[in-house]
Amino acid sequence: MTDMLDPLAPPHSPLAPPIEAPKALTRSIGVVGGTLLTLSCLTPASSLFVIVPPLFADLGTGTALTIVIAAVLCIAVAFCYSELGTLIPSAGGEYAMVGTLVGRLAGWVVFVLSLIVVLIVPPIIALGTGEYLAPIVHINGQVAGAGVMLLATVMGLLDLRANAWITGIFLFLEVVAAGIVAFLGFSHSARSASVLVHPVTDAGHGMSSAVTAGTIIAGLAIALFVLQGFSTAVYLSEEMENPKRTVSRTVLWTLAIGALVVIVPTIAITLGAPDLHTLAEGNLSALVQGWSNSAVGTFISLCIALAIINAGIVMVIQNSRVLYASARDRAWPKPVNRAFGRLGGRFGSPWVATLAVGVPGAVLCFVPVETLSGVTGVAVAAMYIVVAVASLASRRGEHKKRQAWRMPLWPAVPVLLIAVLAYVLTQQTTRDLLITGGIVAVSCLYWLLYLRPQRETRWVISVPEEELGLEA
Repeated sequence: MTDMLDPLAPPHSPLAPPIEAPKALTRSIGVVGGTLLTLSCLTPASSLFVIVPPLFADLGTGTALTIVIAAVLCIAVAFCYSELGTLIPSAGGEYAMVGTLVGRLAGWVVFVLSLIVVLIVPPIIALGTGEYLAPIVHINGQVAGAGVMLLATVMGLLDLRANAWITGIFLFLEVVAAGIVAFLGFSHSARSASVLVHPVTDAGHGMSSAVTAGTIIAGLAIALFVLQGFSTAVYLSEEMENPKRTVSRTVLWTLAIGALVVIVPTIAITLGAPDLHTLAEGNLSALVQGWSNSAVGTFISLCIALAIINAGIVMVIQNSRVLYASARDRAWPKPVNRAFGRLGGRFGSPWVATLAVGVPGAVLCFVPVETLSGVTGVAVAAMYIVVAVASLASRRGEHKKRQAWRMPLWPAVPVLLIAVLAYVLTQQTTRDLLITGGIVAVSCLYWLLYLRPQRETRWVISVPEEELGLEA
């Protein structure tokens, strides 16, 4: 079953056990701490203020509708993650779940897709810092973004429980900012709520044009990106107390709260913008100042800047755990595995892996953001498809007997999810599809030329034995 869909795996070839028993990560967080960390990774306010505004240009008053549709799709995704995350609790996240259930090649592909997402998303978010610090200090956006990434790297070296409370404070401030924007938008409503379901966008010269269904479908990839992050709980499953209960609760609570924090202010902004041209510009700082005054605008901007820093901290934590797990499963040459798998200091964090994801993130802040966003949207959709495929294999053979949270309406939920997301991918630009496909193709060559020939000692996916849930 392990290599069921892995065409390169020899039939009936058992996976070799790890040569050395991997060190266990410290279990220190429950549902509250996990939800704080996961919400901070979803970072609803920074998604609202950094990723959502450009959507208004193409989707106009249909932006909220598109995000609502994405949220519905994310419920199905959350069901898949919740079941697989409790069945296969591992710091490897998607690749451990997919690799264990579907096969090591499939696990490698989803690992590469997750790397695209986790390495590119933090710099995209961090690049918005300079704009929102403008009320108190003028700093180049790329320099500010790089600074945020380096600060997040330092914070990522600290104890995970301490980070949960630090990020929880930042999270509170960003939710307050989102709430103020929602209040101001609704209190300055300039159009009927009917535009939310009959969307229009600015056509210039005071005219409007209808937003087509095709435009909304094409926008779903970025809308999924807006809500992406609730799956962080599965990366933290090795550090959660009683993961069979906490992982599913954290995933579902995070999606519900995060979607609410994004969608409600988006609706308020849509209704409160004075005209479609202003809405299409997506300058939320100017909108807030227009609805209130400069003092409120400055407060909101600073809260957003803190939200971005918060997101950077949690994303570096998440990314380092993925890299740590890949080294533990020996995805790289021996010296690299030894370095990435090293846990150090009093906090027991994977410090080399943390540096390895944080420092390149700072460098990526100097790459044009336009070249990164589309690829990330494609990678997110493709990754969700592979996870849904894995969920179809979660109730066969020995996996059926293991204790885990089980999704309702299986297998209809993953089947419909695969069909919808596959169609969404067909609506993306050729450039974004080719770039993502090219990265996956190169990774498959690495698998074919390096990992597969050494399959007894390389890319051996491990899950802590006590967490396999074999007990009745």
